[in-house]
Amino acid sequence: MAAKTSPKKEFRVLSATAILGYGFPESSFREGMKRRPDLIGVDAGSSDPGPYYLGAGKSFTDRSAVKRDLRFMLTAGVRRGVPVVIGTAGGSGARPHVDWCEAIIREIAAEEKLTFKMGIIYADIPKARVRRHLRKGEIVPLTCVPPLTEAVLDESVNIVAQMGVEPIQKALAAGCQVVLAGRCYDPAVFAALPISLGYDPGLAIHMGKILECAAIAATPGSGADCAFGRLRPDSFVLEALNPARRFTKLSTAAHTLYEKSDPYHLPGPGGELDLTGCSFTELPGGKVEVRGSRHVETERYWVKLEGVRRVGFRTIAVAGTRDPIMIREIGPILAGVEAQVRDLLKAEAVEGRITFHVYGKDGVMGALEPEHRIRGHELGIVIEAVGPTQAAADSVCSLTRSTLLHFGYPGRISTAGNLALPFSPSDARMGEVFEFSIYHLMPLARPADFPARVVTVRG
Repeated sequence: MAAKTSPKKEFRVLSATAILGYGFPESSFREGMKRRPDLIGVDAGSSDPGPYYLGAGKSFTDRSAVKRDLRFMLTAGVRRGVPVVIGTAGGSGARPHVDWCEAIIREIAAEEKLTFKMGIIYADIPKARVRRHLRKGEIVPLTCVPPLTEAVLDESVNIVAQMGVEPIQKALAAGCQVVLAGRCYDPAVFAALPISLGYDPGLAIHMGKILECAAIAATPGSGADCAFGRLRPDSFVLEALNPARRFTKLSTAAHTLYEKSDPYHLPGPGGELDLTGCSFTELPGGKVEVRGSRHVETERYWVKLEGVRRVGFRTIAVAGTRDPIMIREIGPILAGVEAQVRDLLKAEAVEGRITFHVYGKDGVMGALEPEHRIRGHELGIVIEAVGPTQAAADSVCSLTRSTLLHFGYPGRISTAGNLALPFSPSDARMGEVFEFSIYHLMPLARPADFPARVVTVRG
């Protein structure tokens, strides 16, 4: 990550949207281009939508929406000679996601007659490599994560490492005008190029940390709008590009705390941000200047691994009730339904897991919900069944739904109609179910050596 010396006065960055495919107003993007950016960047993914998308190799954003956003970025960047960097391609950043996004880029290049050099960086890590580090005791679990075992490793698929700035810098140094990266440390998309030009890593990464979510850090915040950053030798300035938004000290500082367990230290590949000396100053025009961010390198260079394993198939049914007697007795009723269903499943040798998500009671927080009194006049109930096969999940869900529909409970007045099912068919197949199985740290000896290729895209 070593920076060169004597950067120019200002490095300008246009962040198109919080996640590729979320969209942005064309007027905001045009305003950003008027400011002559040195880089157009976008974070294309996240682990927030859960493990399914990594395991299934699918994007959680719509293809047409991704193509729309990329068309603006590529046509503006390539035609004006501005580098375009995309991180965590396809939502989760494994090879299937990168390939999916590459195909979209090639379509746009053909349609818009664009020709450019593109660097494609893969984040996939072979199991054999993880196993070598595991046997040396060099795979470290993150907080609240169990130690990794070889059995779990064997069951895991699409293992990726969250790359830092180095692979992106390598691609840009090779003359790539477009960089398409797999799973990536979000700020690296915006920080890689300015760091290589000599700007302070702490300021560059902190600015990237905010720009990765684009206008979410403004007020009112939005993930579907652009933001602009100006990196200087001793500070950076953030600006909204939509007149309906502005950056404030509060909104910027609040977003600095986003997704952090420690308000002063943010770990990442090869080091951490130290924000103990950070300051936020409001400037005219709805801008905020940030100073004092520092990057502290760690003794060893660590990256986060992400991997998932399949645990079965899911079927769900959505229902609701506004019977006050059923609402009052909902806990014992659901326990009784589950017990009755399990007896029937055992007799038929059908395996499956039953979960009730009761919205209006504890549907959001589950057992962690501190408010135990039900205050509403109706409840929403999602029946979730997970089985080793789709047929098993279907059977468990169907049986649970019909049992709940006709279940007797103390004080029941009507023998039917206590449960409302808004859809027909009532049961919906959700397909494969994955869970995160690898969420650990692994050391890297050469941070830039991620598998990559350079291609010339001819439109």
